[in-house]
Amino acid sequence: MNQKKNNHFMPLVMALCVVIGIMIGTFYANHFSGNRLNIINSGSSRLSNLLHIIDDQYVDSVNIDSLVEKAIPQILAELDPHSVYISAKDVQLATDDLKGSFSGVGIEFIIRDDTIRVQNVIKDGPANRAGLLAGDKIVSINGKPFVGKIVTNEEAMHRLKGPKDSKVLIGVKRFGEKGVKVFTVTRGDISVKSISACYMINDTTGYIRVKSFGERTYAEMLSALQTLNIEGADHLIIDLRDNGGGILEAAVQMANEFLPKNRLIVYTQGRKSPRAEYRSNGKGSYQHIPMVVLINEGTASAAEIFAGAMQDNDRATIVGRRSFGKGLVQQQIQFPDGSMIRLTVARYYTPSGRCIQKPFKPGDNADYENDLLARYRHGEFFSQDSIKHVGPAYHTHNGRTVYGGGGITPDIFVPEDTSHVTSYYKEAAMSGLILQYAFNYTDQHRPILSKFTEMMPLANYLDRQNLVNDFANYAARYGLRRRNLMIMRSHSLLQNYIDSRIIYNILDEQAWIEYLNLSDETVKAALNVFKNHTKYLAKPRHAPARTVRNTPQENRR
Repeated sequence: MNQKKNNHFMPLVMALCVVIGIMIGTFYANHFSGNRLNIINSGSSRLSNLLHIIDDQYVDSVNIDSLVEKAIPQILAELDPHSVYISAKDVQLATDDLKGSFSGVGIEFIIRDDTIRVQNVIKDGPANRAGLLAGDKIVSINGKPFVGKIVTNEEAMHRLKGPKDSKVLIGVKRFGEKGVKVFTVTRGDISVKSISACYMINDTTGYIRVKSFGERTYAEMLSALQTLNIEGADHLIIDLRDNGGGILEAAVQMANEFLPKNRLIVYTQGRKSPRAEYRSNGKGSYQHIPMVVLINEGTASAAEIFAGAMQDNDRATIVGRRSFGKGLVQQQIQFPDGSMIRLTVARYYTPSGRCIQKPFKPGDNADYENDLLARYRHGEFFSQDSIKHVGPAYHTHNGRTVYGGGGITPDIFVPEDTSHVTSYYKEAAMSGLILQYAFNYTDQHRPILSKFTEMMPLANYLDRQNLVNDFANYAARYGLRRRNLMIMRSHSLLQNYIDSRIIYNILDEQAWIEYLNLSDETVKAALNVFKNHTKYLAKPRHAPARTVRNTPQENRR
């Protein structure tokens, strides 16, 4: 009988226990949850809970979106130097160079004295059709003044770029004219070229300068090669100096043009990224042309992939100074608000198996960013013996020794020439006075200078104008004391710098590069490779056995 009564009241007892439990739990949650997070929370849960608590209980109102915007870059910085966050407003700017085009007005500009100076107007572009000229100073955009401290590269691009067929009012002050002229410019598609120069550097040698690797780089390269082939190029120089890289696939496509079938170009591998190999298909049209690749400390990422593939396959002689050393692969991941991250997901390895990523300490980006300065101070820019190889030795297809762990080391080292550098030259260059002088000179003499359509006649004319002395007088008025002995010692450097900038202002980037190449020691070294038939690509008589390393673990990274 008692057992039946107990069974009868059991559901009621259980219900009361549940209610009491809920009440006790609610009491403790309300009084203590703001001070203590659940001990079983994972790291991601703790972060989410922290933001929730700040939003719910912080003494002042907080913009959580802004807080997250500031926190994400700090988190990524703890991983490696190349995992980055890009805000929604900066995404277009960050991807335009890779896409190969953008919608804008079609000008190249530089900022001097807090004012936009138009360096070049793209032929047949929107600004050109509207009537803007090189040398114009932009002082207003859409009726609002745009001068002073607000003028930055980022802000200028933000205001000048926009949707195709949209209109923008640009107010300019033109040399020799009074008042402000306002032009209505209809934005259009503007091509971003990867190849900034393509010409015959002598009767038998073609030269191509590749400044980035984007979606259109391969097509531009094929066009450039065809042009040089028609002009009779028997040798080829590919200049990758100061090329910061870009899209890996573009470098692979370009390398494929120069390699025989089934040669490894590069492979990538990461913790969650299985090994992926990129090999040549043997359909390249330029597998046998003698070739030199130029690199320096500004050559990075995809540019190093190309240089490494050419070196490891003994396909080209590498000339210059040790490259930057970026061997990490980033994947772009976009967020719903339009922002995105570039997250490192793998390392890339050259055909010999070396990873050329230079060492870094997670979270210590300052040390990483100062690496080039450390190289300079150590003497690496001036002596090949000063290069420190921190990685193991590997071997190319023909058995030559190469090193990983910090960039591509050239086959032929060309030191930086500082024999004519003085403190006067350094200050003139770093202060921006040379650029400013070149702009002013160009504006004042544009009617005469504009009659020149080719680089050499213009350069010869400028050489006769005693510009170095004129510049010294100009610089003195702006606080750079005249030092005649130093000016004499640095005369050739000053002349080259001044002439090159005026040539750029009047003609274009290719003319500028052609002029600089006339006295470029690295270019001269490249030409000597062909002249002397340098045998850097020949297989050694007793070549050591090729080291085969199939996994990153075997690379002792």
